Amino acid sequence: MGQDNRLVYSTESGRITEKEVQAPRPKGDGIVRIQRQTSGRKGKGVCLITGIDLDDAALNKLAADLKKKCGCGGAVKDGVIEIQGDKRDLLKTLLEAQGMKVKLAGG
Repeated sequence: MGQDNRLVYSTESGRITEKEVQAPRPKGDGIVRIQRQTSGRKGKGVCLITGIDLDDAALNKLAADLKKKCGCGGAVKDGVIEIQGDKRDLLKTLLEAQGMKVKLAGG
């Protein structure tokens, strides 16, 4: 058995729930980076778009727009946009058209 010594119940306040603290997203340097990743995805490649300084609602809207223009699926996780497939060149042109400075990162 593990040595888990956290308090789960108190006679004064009842059940104790742990509060999840959401870490603030790191501020970008003004450069949007697009990298291709296949690790942990059973060989399926995705493009990760990082460094976009937008709030969650605007990030979801941008991701939906990119997915529509690329004709593929994707998701937004922890401030990172994931687009399915290797669409780095198309994503770069789409983001540069919106006035962002874009770099292709990784190999």
